[in-house]
Amino acid sequence: MSSAILLSSSYGVASARAQINQRRSRRVAAVQCSAHQQQRQGGPLAAGAGALAAAILLVSGPAGAELNKYEYNAGGEFGVGTAQQYGEADVKGRDFSKQDLQRSNFTSADARDANFEGSNLQAAYFMKAVLARTNFENADLSDALMDRAVIVEANLKGAILQRAVLTRSDLAGADIYGADFTNALVDKTQQMALCKYADGVNPVTGISTRKSLACGSSRRFKASSPSNPEGPQVSQAEKDAFNASVPVYRQ
Repeated sequence: MSSAILLSSSYGVASARAQINQRRSRRVAAVQCSAHQQQRQGGPLAAGAGALAAAILLVSGPAGAELNKYEYNAGGEFGVGTAQQYGEADVKGRDFSKQDLQRSNFTSADARDANFEGSNLQAAYFMKAVLARTNFENADLSDALMDRAVIVEANLKGAILQRAVLTRSDLAGADIYGADFTNALVDKTQQMALCKYADGVNPVTGISTRKSLACGSSRRFKASSPSNPEGPQVSQAEKDAFNASVPVYRQ
């Protein structure tokens, strides 16, 4: 059914374009004819004015508006979703819950405290967006671009972030219980911070949050480096014994 709708929409746009091109050709031909007559009567200056008028007809006029009407009726980007434009917009506290917003643009938008609960945000753009305390609970953020974003204290419970790009983003204090980060791009330091408290299983994909973040066991993580404050600490006696074993080269 959806294929038939898309084909019908594509046919309508193609038909409209053909009609508009035909009308445009007739207008250009009429202007060019007028330009030739003016050239015979008024010289090269009049001919240049006629050519300029023909060029304006090619790039403007009601034909473009008519074509845009057909493209607008096709709906969204490539006929899929709403693809709304909120780039650099102030949408603080706005309610976008349970909406189809795939491929929508929220680049550099201020969406603090906004509500996207249960929304379809596949392949949406959130680069450099301010998403502090934003509610993404049970939202689908698959393939979303969320790099360099401020996502502190955001609600990502049950969210799907498969293949999402989160590089150089700040997720401090975000609630990620049951979130699915499978194949998402996350900075190593951010991944380690999230693994400290990652828990739960995504209700849609059935993937464990810890597994999707490649956390491993908490015991292995705590012992991952000697400088880890949560890992096994070296006693003072061992430190003194090591210092005593270091050769002294000069007093």
